[in-house]
Amino acid sequence: MKAVVQRVMNAGVSVDGVIHGKIDSGLLVYLGVAQGDAKTDADWLAEKIANLRIFKDGDGRMNCSVKDTGGGVLAVSQFTLLAEARKGRRPYYGNAADPDTAKDLYNYFMDKIREQGLVCESGVFQAHMQVSYTNDGPVTIILDTKEI
Repeated sequence: MKAVVQRVMNAGVSVDGVIHGKIDSGLLVYLGVAQGDAKTDADWLAEKIANLRIFKDGDGRMNCSVKDTGGGVLAVSQFTLLAEARKGRRPYYGNAADPDTAKDLYNYFMDKIREQGLVCESGVFQAHMQVSYTNDGPVTIILDTKEI
């Protein structure tokens, strides 16, 4: 699994002008599920994201997690994170998991985020979405379970 994690002041996702998920302060997570990914990948990723110390403490240091701040998570499924674009001009997406597997692991990941005591909003799986957010910092972290 790959995730792009952004610390945000706010974030929302809509489909056809209808808002499907939104948060105030917290984390916007773009999540890509690859072939061969399993629940153990989602377990690791959810725990890592919930506890990443990328929010400022009282001294202005990045010492707090989204759990510490009471923020939320907006999880957006994004298979394009699995794009292979080293050759040619057209990205290759053959490393992405099949849609049924990806949807199951995306939902499982969100459940694991919620088990961490966090609010987890979401987009609409396989929909064309519009995502709006205000990045705070900016702070952007890329996580890949294949690199652990």
